[in-house]
Amino acid sequence: MKKALWYLIAGTRGGKNRARIIRALDDRPRNANQLADELDVKYNTVRYHLDMLSDHDVVEEGDQEYGKLYFLTDQFEHHRDDFESIIDKVE
Repeated sequence: MKKALWYLIAGTRGGKNRARIIRALDDRPRNANQLADELDVKYNTVRYHLDMLSDHDVVEEGDQEYGKLYFLTDQFEHHRDDFESIIDKVE
């Protein structure tokens, strides 16, 4: 997971937005529309980043079909310190 976090946050151009999404979801679960509004990012951009974070087991989708909420995974929670360390190094 540490390597995946380095890739997602520091290794690609969208890392800043992915870190912002993680921070927002750490506060509370949100759907893609809520994230787009809160972060002032286009909906399609948020969806792209959520898909990347989901592919790397950082976020997971809730059960509902419409207005699907996103949550941080337990696996991410086990590596939260790695995330914080990466953020400290890239900021």
